[in-house]
Amino acid sequence: MRKIFRYVSPYKLSMAVALLLMGVELAVELIQPIIMGIIVDQGIEGQDSSTIIFWLAILLGLTLVAFAAGITSSYFAARVSQGVGHDIRKDLFQRTQEFSTLQMQTFTASSLLTRITNDVTQVQGFLFGFMRIMLRAPLFIIGGLIMSFTVHVQLATILVIVVPVLLVIMLWIMTKGIGMFQRVQKRLDKLNNVIRENLLGIKLVKAFNRNDHEQKRFKKENSKLMEDNKTALRFMELTMPIVMLGMNVGIVLFLWFGYVELRVGDAEPGEIVSILNYATRMMASFGVFGFLLMMYSRGKASASRINEVLETDAKDFVTVQEPQAKAEMNGSIRFDQVSFSYPNATKETLRQLSFHVKAGETVGVLGETGSGKSTFLQLIPRLYPTSDGKVYIDDQWIEEWGPGVRDKITLVPQEGYIFTGTLRENIAWGNEQASMDEIVKAAKDANIHDFIMTLTDQYETQVGQRGVNLSGGQKQRISIARALIANPAILLLDDSTSALDANTEVHVLKAIKERECTTIIVAQKISSVIDADHIMLLQHGQIVATGSHQELLTNNKLYKQIYKSQLHEEGLIDERY
Repeated sequence: MRKIFRYVSPYKLSMAVALLLMGVELAVELIQPIIMGIIVDQGIEGQDSSTIIFWLAILLGLTLVAFAAGITSSYFAARVSQGVGHDIRKDLFQRTQEFSTLQMQTFTASSLLTRITNDVTQVQGFLFGFMRIMLRAPLFIIGGLIMSFTVHVQLATILVIVVPVLLVIMLWIMTKGIGMFQRVQKRLDKLNNVIRENLLGIKLVKAFNRNDHEQKRFKKENSKLMEDNKTALRFMELTMPIVMLGMNVGIVLFLWFGYVELRVGDAEPGEIVSILNYATRMMASFGVFGFLLMMYSRGKASASRINEVLETDAKDFVTVQEPQAKAEMNGSIRFDQVSFSYPNATKETLRQLSFHVKAGETVGVLGETGSGKSTFLQLIPRLYPTSDGKVYIDDQWIEEWGPGVRDKITLVPQEGYIFTGTLRENIAWGNEQASMDEIVKAAKDANIHDFIMTLTDQYETQVGQRGVNLSGGQKQRISIARALIANPAILLLDDSTSALDANTEVHVLKAIKERECTTIIVAQKISSVIDADHIMLLQHGQIVATGSHQELLTNNKLYKQIYKSQLHEEGLIDERY
């Protein structure tokens, strides 16, 4: 919670005003029982109507003051809670953007989504309640006890005996409740994960007719969330019955001793009315405590989950010196004894890779599934850090470049990701300063321009989230156009033409070849890399062969085998091989 309260600092003035006005409300509430006692003793008992009218007028005036203070306090409390929520969400999102790819796997997407939305909402509710109710309730109980002693010591002693016992019980309930609501939030993470997976894979679910299976998965997690929530809420609901029992016992004792003091002691009716009023209002304050404890427990649990993200050190880059600011990049790449293994993996994905790609060269990368092709590609923009060895860009260690290394490196994944928006916005996402002419040029190079021009709104056509109204090949070509418009020094294609027909692929690769950039093409098809300057063959995470297409076809049995398996049926094999 301490880290969360640091976010209040920019809103200290608003918080001070909210608490000050809450104090005004509290002061009025503490004075009211005293005034009621005066009305009873001096007005009703003394049958003095003018005294009654005078004090009733004061009581009404104080009530109006408390009313105005309450509304104004709520305004400033809302301003603080909403401002803090806005700032926390901003920092959480920024921190997730700074995480390395490996760190992003520590927190699932559904968990991060819950933390940025639901958990922040819980913290906002706690802050608002803290300023409006959470402080007011215990302060009234303390103030009520003090005021009761100023009215009648013997009668107030009864309240002093009952109140601490109830406070101890409620603190115990609060401690237990925090752990319970932490479990509830974790259950919510799991439920969100099921929903997210289902929605992202809804086409596959329907294609395999797995609706019943998915409904069972959802029902299982939904039921667990409901049970954990019910358990937590039932436990927290113990607060009110316990408080009511304790306070009612205290009021019964108070009324009995009040009757005795009234008959044989020095108590006045107005004093009994005043202390009884304090007792009933304390009971109401304790009743609010049930809600407050629930709010605090939820807020504390959510704050802990938020802190887990905020306190995780971002390890995207570990620079050893000041990173270069927008340094020019020629595009040469060198791997020096590079190895990589995923966390908790039993073996290395890449082992002892060493090679050099000159600026402007086109290099193809082939290999069987699981040979480490995509992982190798993602080491170049440092989406993953190497486990051993170093990657150099223009003979400078990639760590020394810092995040700015990615300004001139673009990666096109196999699955073209499309954002909600227009086609123009999706292409220009690679370069926000691009002119319309540049957007059209990139689209033509990616062979998607003619398709776009057939649409009613052309480049202003709205596309749904993840490009649901586009084919796989269309999404790949839009992704390629997005990469080309960035004018990269290094272009990385991760099997990015797999959904294209042969003619379209040839057109796209030819347009890319004409650009002055270093290009690395990871592919399954030899046809995608046949014109590359060099081709690297990966097997079990190691480079087993390198050379031009003709050299590998002549000298490498594995490459020749791949070539025959892919092209024999099309009658394109030279029988000499």
